[in-house]
Amino acid sequence: MPLSTPLAIALFLTIWFVVLFVVLPFGIRSQHESGDFVTGTDPGAPVTPRLLNKILWTTAIAVVVFGLVIIAGTFVG
Repeated sequence: MPLSTPLAIALFLTIWFVVLFVVLPFGIRSQHESGDFVTGTDPGAPVTPRLLNKILWTTAIAVVVFGLVIIAGTFVG
């Protein structure tokens, strides 16, 4: 492995959080769009955020991106 373990963990977590922020808005319907308002909440709040599904997708995409970074690093270094 071209990276030390702590550096690899830090790199994976950085990639994971970047991918999470990219994946979070996918498939979101706000209360305003669905017409289902809950009193005292923001109309832009999601009706069903499906966070577990997004965490699983984020992890899968992050593993692929991390693998590509490791593979690219072996060819460069």
